[in-house]
Amino acid sequence: MPGGGPARAASSPILIPPTADLDLSALDPGSVAHRTFTGPAADAAAANTPAWRAAELGAANGHGNARSVARILDSHTRLLKPATLDLIFAEQSNGPDLVNGLHLRWGIGFALPDRRTLPWLPDGRIAFWGGWGGSMAIMDFDRGVTIAYVMNNMGADILGSARSAAYVQAVYQALGR
Repeated sequence: MPGGGPARAASSPILIPPTADLDLSALDPGSVAHRTFTGPAADAAAANTPAWRAAELGAANGHGNARSVARILDSHTRLLKPATLDLIFAEQSNGPDLVNGLHLRWGIGFALPDRRTLPWLPDGRIAFWGGWGGSMAIMDFDRGVTIAYVMNNMGADILGSARSAAYVQAVYQALGR
């Protein structure tokens, strides 16, 4: 960029997703799902407030674009020892998530592919996670590629979306997969 320094992306407002049709009264009050959805209830509109953006909520309020997410995840392949990377793929759990009901396989720190949940991911040493609204981040160690999809127009999805699936499939098609 002329004048030096990389361009800084303006902070785009989050476009709030449609409200989910979740009947909290149908959940067992002692369940993990009920406690998660009611303690306190999440509000996507909070992401547009200065207080939310200044807070440090490790599992909830990361801010970045697809390039920044891909750069952070891509650093795993350069900074972590192979034995440490292998731990990502040591399965820790395999079954229905107690909050969202999706069938998930977990390694250390990342979900692992399972055709029951994301049939569009290929086989192999892949670690991923997504976010509320449809974002998706994938580290494919077999193919040496990191893929990230981030949007500000949130959908109702909690783990990827039709948009992220189409994007990821296009990336793998371009790679000859």
